[in-house]
Amino acid sequence: MIYRSKAPLRIGLAGGGTDVSPYCDLYGGAILNATISLYAYATIEPLTEPIITIEALDRNEFVSMPIDDKMEINGTLDLAKGAISYIRKTFGRFPSGFKLSTLVDAPAGSGLGSSSTLMVAIIGVFVEWLNLALGEYDIAQIAFDIERVDLAMAGGKQDQYAATFGGINFMEFYKDNKVIVNPLRIKPEYLYELENNLLLYYTSTSRLSSKIIETQSKNVLENNIESIDAMHHLKEQAQMMKEALLKGNIDTIGSILDFGFRFKKQMAKGITNSNMDEIYEKALEAGATGGKISGAGGGGFMMFYCPKNTRYAVKKALSAFSGSFTTYQFTEKGLSSWHI
Repeated sequence: MIYRSKAPLRIGLAGGGTDVSPYCDLYGGAILNATISLYAYATIEPLTEPIITIEALDRNEFVSMPIDDKMEINGTLDLAKGAISYIRKTFGRFPSGFKLSTLVDAPAGSGLGSSSTLMVAIIGVFVEWLNLALGEYDIAQIAFDIERVDLAMAGGKQDQYAATFGGINFMEFYKDNKVIVNPLRIKPEYLYELENNLLLYYTSTSRLSSKIIETQSKNVLENNIESIDAMHHLKEQAQMMKEALLKGNIDTIGSILDFGFRFKKQMAKGITNSNMDEIYEKALEAGATGGKISGAGGGGFMMFYCPKNTRYAVKKALSAFSGSFTTYQFTEKGLSSWHI
């Protein structure tokens, strides 16, 4: 028997950063995001030997150990180790040894929530193998707890919920880990137009998002007025984006993205840099009406809204840089698991 799972990566359309503590605990956060057809995958193959083997197929990382050994958190396969430790501690000894294999369609640090999505996929494959009675909110919260508490990795809350639920969601974040996921019923023609006009561009650089997020959190704790005000505006942006999508005001999305881009840069140092600013301005000159940095910033993916047929001019203008465009579609389904 072989057990598999997959969970979709996401693009954040508005409100990015307001899902990070302590801002969301103090003021409440709001995010609008959409899952796309790039995935994190996990596979479990039960073994007859009493060993645990972990392999990241896309990173050429491999470890193997006796089934009852403590997982050493040392920078190698820590997400998988954290998940295995949590599952064993919470649900008891594994019925046999196993091999856990993982793969992600986007590199770490790309800004598409790849680490949290991988965590969701790993939990999902254990749910499938061990037949655990966990719902969507349970899985997302467990993924958050392992990353943010057990492994002490800085970050927000949206990625785990996006990967688990899937689709286009308006999410609300409050203190005490209260999260409300509101699926949006958007007309297909509006989504088709958004998908057609929204270009996803990889800058060919990755970044350590935790450093940017730590600075952002510090700014809130120190009552940095400029940073907190910027987050208030990004929360407002999430409401603006929700209304535009539901009402079909699709060509206002560029200006809503640009609104967010200007304020996001004020949240913390390192969110953007001279290269990303130049890319952004070149895209606007070529016809884009707005865009954003995906994730915490500092590198990874950017998005540009290109109305009418300006996407072709924008692609041509950005060919002068070392990045590349990624083809995607929006997806409706979140975490999926199966066995055969």
